[in-house]
Amino acid sequence: MSYEVKSLNEECGVFGIWGHPDAARVTYFGLHSLQHRGQEGAGIVSNNDGKLNGYRGLGLLSEVFKDERSLASLSGNSAIGHVRYATAGNGSVDNIQPFMFKFYDGAYGLAHNGNLTNAKSLRKKLEQDGAIFHSNSDTEILMHLIRRSKQPTFIEQLKESLRTVKGGFAYVLLTETAMIAALDPNAFRPLSIGQMKNGAYVIASETCALEVIGAAFVRDVGPGEVIIIDDKGYKVEKYTEDTQYAICSMEYIYFARPDSNIAGVNVHTARKNMGKLLAKEAPIEADMVVGVPNSSLSAASGYAEASGIPYEMGLVKSQYIARTFIQPTQELREQGVRMKLSAVRGVVEGKRVIMVDDSIVRGTTSRRIVQLLKDAGAKEVHVRIASPPLRFPCFYGIDIQTRKELIAANHSVSEIEQLIAADSLRFLSEQGLIDAIGLKYDAPYSGLCMAYFNGDYPTPLYDYEQHYQATLKEKISFA
Repeated sequence: MSYEVKSLNEECGVFGIWGHPDAARVTYFGLHSLQHRGQEGAGIVSNNDGKLNGYRGLGLLSEVFKDERSLASLSGNSAIGHVRYATAGNGSVDNIQPFMFKFYDGAYGLAHNGNLTNAKSLRKKLEQDGAIFHSNSDTEILMHLIRRSKQPTFIEQLKESLRTVKGGFAYVLLTETAMIAALDPNAFRPLSIGQMKNGAYVIASETCALEVIGAAFVRDVGPGEVIIIDDKGYKVEKYTEDTQYAICSMEYIYFARPDSNIAGVNVHTARKNMGKLLAKEAPIEADMVVGVPNSSLSAASGYAEASGIPYEMGLVKSQYIARTFIQPTQELREQGVRMKLSAVRGVVEGKRVIMVDDSIVRGTTSRRIVQLLKDAGAKEVHVRIASPPLRFPCFYGIDIQTRKELIAANHSVSEIEQLIAADSLRFLSEQGLIDAIGLKYDAPYSGLCMAYFNGDYPTPLYDYEQHYQATLKEKISFA
């Protein structure tokens, strides 16, 4: 049994660079800024005049590359890298990316962010046809499809394979002569292109990685696009015209760093707008607004600004505790909560507090934070959530694949209010979320994926359809 201050996790972050003399080191810096997207493992594959070398391991990026020699061994002027959080596949080193493939006619590195919804059936068919898998990650499937394609060129083989895989995916491939990026037809996961001052091109899951290495933003990778980068520059091709924007709304709510821009929208600004609209939709008399560190601070400042109620630092998060605190007893788990998050008694004592958070998943975290504030002397704790209730699983790369994990799937807002012992509880509306983000695509929900809130999935669920139907019958118990 483990306790996390947050219990949502994004799958991965990818980064690639072409045309820099110290490509692996730049990739390390880029991955460091994407560490929030995955902390279970990391790896880098470099290209030195057509010879590919890789290094990967379990743990944080700084732990994997703590020996300077591991990074120094990855010489070359191009590289791709990956930080991993597992949704498909287990946490063994075999599943750490980028994967490296060496064939008689060439070598390849491959990194992937997302989740394939037809991975199980594709893998079964490939194994029946004689394919041998070295991992149980769905990433490896793409390379098997490429090798079985009868198309005349590698790019055509890749495009055919991309039309075969379904779900949410952002791929970065390193070949002996090029770096290639591809995005799913709905652009579920973000992916951007940048350029450094020396002309090197960069691919990154988030624009914050471009800022860190001093690269200028060039453009977002669009749905259904293949980006080919080599010594001549970059070119954009499409593998399908059947595209429809459905950008993951949770990227804006929780996953992405606040200094990133997704589809031209700054994440901090979107979160602040969520807080402002929440204040209009769910006002309450109180003495102060407090954000739950760190992803809710932008929404809390927006709520305070729109409501005119002072924003205070009533909760402080320790920056030095491990991401997951595992202890065998409830008493020690509760101690772990207090190590991660502290209520500031001198600020909240005797006060009516509005606690702003970005989401409620299981509800246990919210209950414990409400209790922390009340233990510190808060007179009232009114919880305001800067997103709609999470009621449905995600199959595109976020680790919510069962409704049993979601308190809002089987409890009303008033029931959740009682379960977390809040004096009041309100959520942002679906329309409020759409308006706060402000995308202008001519697509359902303005180009956002809102399936977590309303069950309206933008694509068929393929292998997950039966699983999804089964989850609709699940009942959650609050513990």
